[in-house]
Amino acid sequence: MADKHLVFVTAFATGDDGAIHAFSLDTGSGALEPLHRTGDIDNAFFIALSPDRKYLYATVTSGDFDGAQGHAAAFEIIGDNGELKELNRQPSKGLTTCYVQVDPTGKAVVIANYTSGDVGSYPVQADGSLGEMQSFFQHEGASLVNAARQEKAHAHCAEISPDGNYMYACDLGLDQVRCYRLDAATATMTPGLQPYVRISGGAGPRHFTFHPNGRFAYANNELANSVNVFSYCADTGILIERQVISSLPDDFDGESYTADIKISPCGSWLYCTNRMHDSIAVYGIGEDGCLSLVEIVSGRGNYTQNLAITPDSGMLLAANIDSENKGGANLVAFRIDGDTGRLTAVGEAIPLPHPSCIMIV
Repeated sequence: MADKHLVFVTAFATGDDGAIHAFSLDTGSGALEPLHRTGDIDNAFFIALSPDRKYLYATVTSGDFDGAQGHAAAFEIIGDNGELKELNRQPSKGLTTCYVQVDPTGKAVVIANYTSGDVGSYPVQADGSLGEMQSFFQHEGASLVNAARQEKAHAHCAEISPDGNYMYACDLGLDQVRCYRLDAATATMTPGLQPYVRISGGAGPRHFTFHPNGRFAYANNELANSVNVFSYCADTGILIERQVISSLPDDFDGESYTADIKISPCGSWLYCTNRMHDSIAVYGIGEDGCLSLVEIVSGRGNYTQNLAITPDSGMLLAANIDSENKGGANLVAFRIDGDTGRLTAVGEAIPLPHPSCIMIV
């Protein structure tokens, strides 16, 4: 039976192109119908949805994104057509704000700042707006394995565990996944019992996600084009590495960088994007959490950036951000084979200025 979902997509751009777009996704045909455009939003890069699906949170940066002061913005979702009402913005206290997430209770929002290499947390007010930042942690040091990209700390995500007790920050510049204890009631963080787990030198961890069963966690490495698999202990927050697997074909020797990882809600498949190779790696997830490569398919655009999967695990959306040119920037729908996890493109690709992040409501 076909369903329709409200979908939000950020346009990572300034001026007339800067916006958050709303679409209706028909899971039967794969068609994406434009519904609404909320403009006057510069460099909306990443978005997160409140648990009650009433509010959307976005990272925004006015003017030049790289090295500029960022903000976390709160929006109320008005009706079913994707109209957004901006509630407020809070400064991120850092540069190049690149990630935002909401805890499972909807009481706390966390962010990561890439250029300045730090993370912070905010309380969510009764009306969905953001209060003043309550915790802030500056990351120190440098991996230096990749001198051009790892000259200092670069926090690239702030992901909250399914139980809501921990926040994990991938730091590309340090080759570390940092752990913080999160108290959502006060929107405060403290360093975890295991302050960080180290990734192999030069890998550059970027995004982090949890398996639906809460026992495993995964990080994609931007610079090494690989995925790390961890076991996760909910009692202590401790991560133990179990596997590292490539996201590229064995015979590929060109330049590429991973961007995003998503796991199907059914828990059977993991998907990882490869920018410049412009592809999506598809993995099966074993009972031990480890991955086996199923296929690597074209993202059907340039610079395959971000992914989102429908709640029934039936469809995957991909954003091709095309940050260098304008010809291949689009939003693409794929059908997920329920038996194999393989992807088949459906419907028409939707041209869109620099789509960066997708959220299915």
